Amino acid sequence: MLALARKVNESIIINDNVEVTVLEIKGDQIKLGISAPKSVPIYRKEIYAQIKKANTESADIKDVTALNELFKG
Repeated sequence: MLALARKVNESIIINDNVEVTVLEIKGDQIKLGISAPKSVPIYRKEIYAQIKKANTESADIKDVTALNELFKG
């Protein structure tokens, strides 16, 4: 992991097309601004974990017979 120190209004650039700027520091919270192309998904880590879990659960096929019936149409 790369650790960087930044002050308010200072930024870092990721992969030439994502800019992360420190907007505000209040106590133990930091407000970040992220500028990226619309094609780059940006999630909070806990939301990303929920999405991954939901995708894994939906891909977990328990009843192959029912799935085959869906494809017969």
